[in-house]
Amino acid sequence: MKIGILQTGQSPEILRSELGDYPAMFERLLSSGDFTFQTWHVEGLDFPASVHEADGWLITGSRHGVYEHHPFIAPLEQFIRDAFAAELPVAGICFGHQIMAQALGGQVGKYQGGWAVGAQTYDFEGKTLTLNAWHQDQVLTPPHGARIIASNEFCRYAGLSYSDLGYSVQAHPEFSDRFIQGLIDTRGKGVVPEPLLEQARTAQGGPRDSNIIADQIVALFQHHDRKRSSASCA
Repeated sequence: MKIGILQTGQSPEILRSELGDYPAMFERLLSSGDFTFQTWHVEGLDFPASVHEADGWLITGSRHGVYEHHPFIAPLEQFIRDAFAAELPVAGICFGHQIMAQALGGQVGKYQGGWAVGAQTYDFEGKTLTLNAWHQDQVLTPPHGARIIASNEFCRYAGLSYSDLGYSVQAHPEFSDRFIQGLIDTRGKGVVPEPLLEQARTAQGGPRDSNIIADQIVALFQHHDRKRSSASCA
């Protein structure tokens, strides 16, 4: 099964040689799925010719706000709507979570409560999971029909499900503690309040539940693959 990665941002250049860019992180995260991958750098307006260029789609994180007027935002929103119309599965992480919601009728903005940085604990439908996060923006109003699958006091809509076609989370299951430290060093200072950065440093080294999120994304894609196989044999 081929998964198309829609890259909407880049990791800090100084970290890429050691930790890789976002597509490499997702390929590692989803390695249990036995997928093949192809990346389109949509931030640079490199878009697939069609939603059928892959069997499923994953949208990465980004420094940009989905409500900002960048040239790639509108075509990416349309691509998401086209993928849903074609009944192709879409997964979104952080910015990907937000732009899926916005494309499908929700509202995204800066959260007046500030930043979430480093380890955060979420309620995933009764199961407590700890994941790394890095965001100030969040979904403020989910689209009609989206089901809330994760939340905490800071982020009410931390995970959304769109039937069997879409799955998105605000947190970053692909981010290791080492990468969070790299973001603190390269992007956090002077932007994120120092007490939050120190809290994120202190929380490093604890258990993370990224594998559970990875399993759910893999399950989304594999469910579609089984449906497709069943239809072709009918």
